Amino acid sequence: MNVPEELLAVWRRFDDFPMENLTKAWCTQHMDRQKQREVSLMKEHHEQYGMTGNCFDLALWLLHDLKEAGIKAYGIGRGLMTDAAHVAVIALDEEGRRYLCDLGDQWLSPIPLDAESPDEKWHRGFFPAAEIRTFLISGNEIEVHYLRPNGKVSKQVFDTGPIDEDVLWEAADYSQKHIKSFPHVECRVIRHGKSAHWEMNDWQSFFRTDDGIILESPAGLLEEWASRIVEKTGIHRNVVEEALRIYEKIG
Repeated sequence: MNVPEELLAVWRRFDDFPMENLTKAWCTQHMDRQKQREVSLMKEHHEQYGMTGNCFDLALWLLHDLKEAGIKAYGIGRGLMTDAAHVAVIALDEEGRRYLCDLGDQWLSPIPLDAESPDEKWHRGFFPAAEIRTFLISGNEIEVHYLRPNGKVSKQVFDTGPIDEDVLWEAADYSQKHIKSFPHVECRVIRHGKSAHWEMNDWQSFFRTDDGIILESPAGLLEEWASRIVEKTGIHRNVVEEALRIYEKIG
């Protein structure tokens, strides 16, 4: 389950990047036309405000940086042009072996997909607060299993076939123009010296940890939610509060 160092070097640039839809709401007030931002603008916004974006933002940004580093890569996804869309990236090493890179789901590391033989073992260090293993189903479809601390196993199917770049940008535009009715933020954090996953979704927040899910008490005021998000993500407070007010009105 080794990952090439040159791929990890690019991946690690995103270690403290949350996945969030606050940026999408903020952009409705600060861009002339709601659309997918170019990578140069994403980098500018991150430098100015600490914001990152949703899975489309993160995938397009990662693709850009991988290609700049000379690493072949392409986008993959499911449910494009719907509210349930999700995208990630496949990177390839010099021998053509594939590595799943999913910043939208806040993986800790890319994971190899082309094992020389079926691997039934569970592996740590790839996903926060879960062990994982992958299986080839058929064709381009890979099934990922997640083993949680309570023994529960969940699974997710990835179609690893490449998405045409124009289609990817079109789907990204669609996503940016369709805003959910609630805020959603996920990030990788260190809790008690161990990797954990913090999530705020529909005005509830919790940690996924090696000891299970740890619920946080609800924040009573919007300002309290903003403080909680700023602490976890580093996004500038004025951006967070403005985005939360938009979601408060929508909801």
